[in-house]
Amino acid sequence: MSSIKKTNAIRILEKDNIPYELKTYEVDENNLDAVHIAKNENINIDLVYKTIVMVNEKKEVFVFCLPSGFDVSIKKAKALTKSKMLELIKLKDLKATTGYIRGGCSPLGMKKNFPTLISDFALLEDKIYVSAGIRGLQLIINPKDLSKCINASFEEII
Repeated sequence: MSSIKKTNAIRILEKDNIPYELKTYEVDENNLDAVHIAKNENINIDLVYKTIVMVNEKKEVFVFCLPSGFDVSIKKAKALTKSKMLELIKLKDLKATTGYIRGGCSPLGMKKNFPTLISDFALLEDKIYVSAGIRGLQLIINPKDLSKCINASFEEII
């Protein structure tokens, strides 16, 4: 494990003594999405979670963590965040805002602690996969432990 670069996400888990596992995978620059990772690594698609970052009309940032095969329900997300408008953060702003790049955006260890909502589907699982903060590395973690680390709530977001 010493050859794997420690990311902010891993450091947070270790500092808080949260159990986790790591899963490396081959990066395909043409297919950075979580669905591709799940299929390529032969992992149940419902266990690989993607991190979606959105901004509202007040430029407030919200993070959504959901199974890779689903999309955020904008209607539900707007109601939960009390926003009139929500849109994906512009790709050019992702790294400056979160510290992460597309395909390696983890809900853990962002530059700031943004309000984070995890799909309530995660409560059905003992462990889920989320980005460890770099392309090619996934964290395998209990969703309740993830929620505690980032002060996230479980919500109906899909």
